[in-house]
Amino acid sequence: TIFELMRGTQARVHLCRLSSAAGVELVRRAKAEGLQVTADVSINSLHLTDTDIGYFDSSARVTPPLRQQRDRDALSAALADGTIDALVSDHTPVDEDAKVLPFAEAEPGATGVELLLSLAVKWSQESGVPLNRALAAITASPVQVLGSALGELQEQLGRLAEGGVADLCIVDPQAAWTVKPQELASQGKSTPFGGYELPARVRCTLVDGRVAFERR
Repeated sequence: TIFELMRGTQARVHLCRLSSAAGVELVRRAKAEGLQVTADVSINSLHLTDTDIGYFDSSARVTPPLRQQRDRDALSAALADGTIDALVSDHTPVDEDAKVLPFAEAEPGATGVELLLSLAVKWSQESGVPLNRALAAITASPVQVLGSALGELQEQLGRLAEGGVADLCIVDPQAAWTVKPQELASQGKSTPFGGYELPARVRCTLVDGRVAFERR
């Protein structure tokens, strides 16, 4: 297994998109043992379960597949206590032609990057986790996961600092909005969150000090 190889090599490993309670427990034990393992969970697995597939809705066909409520609960608890380090969008846009097929034949994937911040805030509100912890899961924590792989940028990314890289997101925390797939900017419009009422909305995004997106 991965953890056996880590014990023998002392390698540092990151596990992407944990989706089960069993996986959470394995990571928790590995961290307690002192292994250099980090992990993330996607917005899909954090907020949805297999019941959200409904009558085999292909927009809910994602990888890893949606699992049971107990898995979702374990993932939420693990993200809250730091067993899971980061929350990710798992942005995998799929063309409409690849989604308008029977569930088993539809291409897995969903657009997610535009929903990440709002779903992090929603998780904070529903779980009782402090907002700063939820925001850290999509900002500072991913930087810590990448660590030295970022080189000189490690000390500048994921935080606000004078002279640092101005990668910023300006958010209206009071805004409430409804996810309308056809209004998403991504070329792939498919999302299992269509129709969801979400809190907080990004108004402007700056990349290296330059406006990359502005909602008008």
